[in-house]
Amino acid sequence: MTSLPDIHGVCPARFAAVKDAFAANFIDAPEGLNEQAARFSVCVEGEVVIDLWGGWADAARTVAYGETTLTPVFSTGKAVMALLIATAVERGLLAYDEAVATAWPAFGQAGKERITVAQMMSHQAGLPGFSETVDPTLWFDRQAVLDRLAAQAPMWPPGTASGYHPITIGFLAGELFRLADGRSMGTALREDFAAPFGLDLWIGLPEAEHGRVASLRKPASAPDLGTLDAVKTAAFLDKGSAPGGRGSTEWRTIEIPSANLHGTARDLARIMGGLANGGHLDGQPVLSPGVLAEMLRERIHGRDKVVPFDVSWAAGLMRNEGLHIFGPNPTAVGHCGWGGSCAFADPDARVSGAYVMTRQSPHLIGDPRAQRLIEAFYGVV
Repeated sequence: MTSLPDIHGVCPARFAAVKDAFAANFIDAPEGLNEQAARFSVCVEGEVVIDLWGGWADAARTVAYGETTLTPVFSTGKAVMALLIATAVERGLLAYDEAVATAWPAFGQAGKERITVAQMMSHQAGLPGFSETVDPTLWFDRQAVLDRLAAQAPMWPPGTASGYHPITIGFLAGELFRLADGRSMGTALREDFAAPFGLDLWIGLPEAEHGRVASLRKPASAPDLGTLDAVKTAAFLDKGSAPGGRGSTEWRTIEIPSANLHGTARDLARIMGGLANGGHLDGQPVLSPGVLAEMLRERIHGRDKVVPFDVSWAAGLMRNEGLHIFGPNPTAVGHCGWGGSCAFADPDARVSGAYVMTRQSPHLIGDPRAQRLIEAFYGVV
């Protein structure tokens, strides 16, 4: 039987059910996915009201998972990527309805000249992976990845359906942002959010910070992708569908906004508060109401060509309508990451939250441990 570790942090008495659910995930988790280490944080009207953590940062259980421990959150980082694109729209550097090729002419090859920023961010560009098998080390050569994607024809007619882009969207959005803003997304995150707001969030983690990163336990089984085809294979199953062939040091250090954000649940919840509170973060405006509305509105809704779900996509975020994984309100938005992490914003309730963990599950979205925590929170508010 798994023993319950010490649980640390903040959880007022009125949220005792959340703390109970957090503890239960260590000793009696759904599907036997007992936690190794985890953290769950919730903000209400921008203020941190719940911040719980516990467990071990290493597999040998010699290093406690602490307040400053960093966790890789994989695709949960796409929520931050979407916010960075929105800030470029806010400053007039990009427009959601503008063609990507306006800022990035090379992208307009092979029938992609009319794909808009909003279509690209909502996974409608038809580039979920490479059309030909590549060596997994290619991902560490940013320009080589961009050249291939710019030259590649879409795998379906752009704008007709969504097809989740697990890794490629980070290179596409990252390059579009760089051309518009002049900085990488990692630099912008650090300069515009992490430093001024005190957020421990990183796209491209300096080697000096690697000692704070928790070790992960990979899923025991592969995710269920439904019926396999060429599109799903390119996105997830080809030899070169994901970065590989290099050590963890290089993986953590490079910038892949779609896949390798490292951070804390507390600061993911805080940054998502900017979307839950009318575009304000710690009382400071980061997005105007108009840009926020454009970011969060539905861009396409239907059966996704890559993940086996009906998804309502905003400009880089999953909308809660139909999914019901970010609480009860259909206007909530968020993103999930490989293994179970998630971050969300609920503008109706002015709530934002995040869950991170080190024992990964095979669930693509809606990890049952996160669901237990989110449901416990909404059950008492």
